[in-house]
Amino acid sequence: MSASGGNKAIIAAFLANMGIAVTKFIAWAFSGSSSMLAEGVHSLADSGNQLLLLLGGRRARKAADKDHPFGHGRVRYVYAFIVAVVLFSVGGVFSVYEGIGKIRHPHPLEVWWLPLLVLGVAIVLESFSLRTAVRESKPLKGSLSWRQFIQRSKAPELPVVLMEDIAALLGLVIAFIGVGLTVVTGNGLFDGISTVAIGVLLVLVALVVGMKVKSLLVGEGASEEDVANIEAAILASKDIDRIIHMKTLYLSPDEFMVGAKVSLQASCTMHEVSVIINLAERRIREAVPAAKTIYLEPDVYLDPNATVPTTSSIVMLSSD
Repeated sequence: MSASGGNKAIIAAFLANMGIAVTKFIAWAFSGSSSMLAEGVHSLADSGNQLLLLLGGRRARKAADKDHPFGHGRVRYVYAFIVAVVLFSVGGVFSVYEGIGKIRHPHPLEVWWLPLLVLGVAIVLESFSLRTAVRESKPLKGSLSWRQFIQRSKAPELPVVLMEDIAALLGLVIAFIGVGLTVVTGNGLFDGISTVAIGVLLVLVALVVGMKVKSLLVGEGASEEDVANIEAAILASKDIDRIIHMKTLYLSPDEFMVGAKVSLQASCTMHEVSVIINLAERRIREAVPAAKTIYLEPDVYLDPNATVPTTSSIVMLSSD
């Protein structure tokens, strides 16, 4: 993910949410609508989440040090996970609590036109924010569906902003329906029900975000396409017989590590081994630029079906 593209979508979402939050709280103060209060807290939580994503991106750029020899890139996953927690607790749980209170003690709205006006304007602003996130995501999405993009993306910022914006739009529509029914019927029960629905929606989105980021925190490997390109780059040399085994691990959204044991001829000299390994690493970096940390271990393949290994078949070669 390009930093500029991700930051542009995050900043657009932050500005939209801050403006919307202020107007929602004003509308709640004058109308007493619990849906407006829930939506105001939702927008405020989203604004905080965008700041967390920006902070995570900034801290991820710190240089590697003794305690973090592979850098700080994975801190972006940590901050994205905090976003899921904030969205769940502040946005979702609060909305459900407030909605239940309104259902138990419903009351008609005052200045009924104000929350409807604010919700209409908010829908327009959130649509612009979502459009920005979609535009910045399209170059990275490629031929993938939006669901596949969210599931497979290693950069958490754009998928999180996309899901937040979609949840915000759906929440606004739910709030508009709830407030509208309350105005038409004079029954505040609909306002409470819509508030609970907004809370449930936010909890579901938070769970989806949390599960996705949890997978990244635990450690995901390279895509099937990248793995295939790496294998092809290694085996492009006639001096490498086979890949005995290989593993990959993302160190940050933009970089992953490759560790592989490759089989060479037992007759290779140490100089030849060094040249073969160095050339293989160069081919990998050219084929997959995100493979920036590479460890290739030269070995001699031992057939597991062999009954009596020969002396030459158990010669072990090693190289830095």
